[in-house]
Amino acid sequence: MQPDQHGATWKLALGAIGIVFGDIGTSPLYAFRETFVGAHQLALDKLHVFGVVSLIFWSMTLVVAIQYVTILMRADNKGQGGSLALVALISRSVSGSRYGALLILLGVFATALFYGDSMITPAISVLSAVEGLTVVNSDLTPLVIPIALALLVFLFVLQSRGTAKIGALFAPVMIVYFSVIATLGAIQISQNPGILLALNPWYAVQFFIADGWQAFLALGSVVLAVTGSAALYADIGHFGRGPMRLSWFGFVMPALLLNYFGQAAMIDRLSGPEAAEVIQNPFFLLAPEFLRLPLVLLATVATFIASQAVISGAFSITHQAIQLGFVPRLSIKHTSASEAGQIYIPVINWMLMGAVIILVLTFGNSSNLASAYGIAVTGAMTIDTCLLAVLVIAVWKWRAWYAVPMLAIFFIVDFSYFAANLTKVPDGGWFPLMVGAIAFTMLTTWSRGRKVMRENMDDGALPLEIFAKSAMNSAAKVPGTAIFMASSSAGVPPALLHNMKHNKVIHERVVVLTVNIEQVPFIEPSERCEVDDLGNGFYRLILHFGFMQKTDIPKALKQVKQCGLPFDMMHTSFFLSRQTLLASEKPKMAIWREKIFAWMLRNSAGPMDFFRLPTNRVVELGSQVEI
Repeated sequence: MQPDQHGATWKLALGAIGIVFGDIGTSPLYAFRETFVGAHQLALDKLHVFGVVSLIFWSMTLVVAIQYVTILMRADNKGQGGSLALVALISRSVSGSRYGALLILLGVFATALFYGDSMITPAISVLSAVEGLTVVNSDLTPLVIPIALALLVFLFVLQSRGTAKIGALFAPVMIVYFSVIATLGAIQISQNPGILLALNPWYAVQFFIADGWQAFLALGSVVLAVTGSAALYADIGHFGRGPMRLSWFGFVMPALLLNYFGQAAMIDRLSGPEAAEVIQNPFFLLAPEFLRLPLVLLATVATFIASQAVISGAFSITHQAIQLGFVPRLSIKHTSASEAGQIYIPVINWMLMGAVIILVLTFGNSSNLASAYGIAVTGAMTIDTCLLAVLVIAVWKWRAWYAVPMLAIFFIVDFSYFAANLTKVPDGGWFPLMVGAIAFTMLTTWSRGRKVMRENMDDGALPLEIFAKSAMNSAAKVPGTAIFMASSSAGVPPALLHNMKHNKVIHERVVVLTVNIEQVPFIEPSERCEVDDLGNGFYRLILHFGFMQKTDIPKALKQVKQCGLPFDMMHTSFFLSRQTLLASEKPKMAIWREKIFAWMLRNSAGPMDFFRLPTNRVVELGSQVEI
């Protein structure tokens, strides 16, 4: 590796520590504690302390280190990760098969579950950090919820300003945070080095042999130690697999394990009432009394950063879903002139903020929120394992003798976690499931509605080639260029027909433009445009974009050379169709879904902002479509 490449790798690795690992990095605040004081409490004896920390170690090793960091990070779709990118990658290899639609639905459901996770993560993370104030001074207990709410509201208000400036501070703060929690854990381990025997998986096995059902229920809390695993995979597009693996194996994983084993070592040294008191907040009690307030402040900043990463992830996932046709157009603001991935979606931001405030006020403390946490995470992990199975067998074509045992282990682990979390449904687990179900319904309804609407618009559409030959003699020609936006590359767009019918004019150059979002993150500029010259000044133009790219139409038109003279925005008019839905005699969707789709269509953002069209050059013409 060249010196400059080596330096770039280290720089990206440090950046990943600040952005990517915040969610999983703040899990020590509550994960170990919840296995003992949660809904299914465990005795504070050697069997359970060693068994729990052994489960945490092997869960982190199997799920995070092997499944996600080592294997799934290889499955990048032109450098991008995440459930939708993975589905797009697989779909190209299994398209047309009977499993293709099922795979897409699995990916969409994983995306829907992510919204539930992105609501709970900020609430539980910030709340658990602020609860550390009660360790410093128990009289501060009444202030925990107001302080947490103030921090969370500030976090969401901050989103509209972007994070480019404060983002530079993320990596140094998280490096200090991981270094501190590793040091505190190492000090406790040095006082009780016998805790390292829990690296032996036999202690986890003994836990299951002795307790059985109770040990199974404990998995619902142990899994909190690996929350954020899917985020690691989703962020490979920002940092690359090499730097992220370097960060994880070289710094983050050792720091987390030192802290977990340190908490276990501290509890193992204590007994009776003292242990029962310490287990209420072992993370902060690792520090000596004079350092507890600084630790609370550091942990609060770390959870703030972790929440920021989850919210930014929700924006990115939504952007991908819009481009792939699962979410209607929403107003998207780019908060950085240099970083294309830094975006802000107001509707998603305020929706998340409202849900987070309701969660904090309803559940009241991080222990209660822990009951709601986990289902969305484990559900997404199980879906990722299903997609991984298709990937290694159908796409990578791994040999069965090692692919099947590996997948069997992943399925057993992930499904066990998911099943254990299902027991939390009555205590709060219903919330992420409800959010996931609503989001899944909205995503699939929009996708299905768009498909039906396009099919109905295409039925009986006049071929553009025939229209181009006949139109020249039936309307007056006017100077300039008219671009008619069309959702389908077949037939004459309604706006063109209405313009001819009402204005009875035709421009010197008529371009029917279709924007296609492909199932790859990026399209090279050389592959952007596809032009068909129909004669008589008519052109069919298709612009291709990746699902991670900005659909900037004026910028793309500057690259088009095959439509006669270069496009001049001052002499170009954009004609758009505004559809009004009509009930069909033979509906292709359930009535309730038609109503949801119609509501989403009415409230979707206009194409002017989405396609970055000059507002003074746009004409909208209405049309009616049956659905």
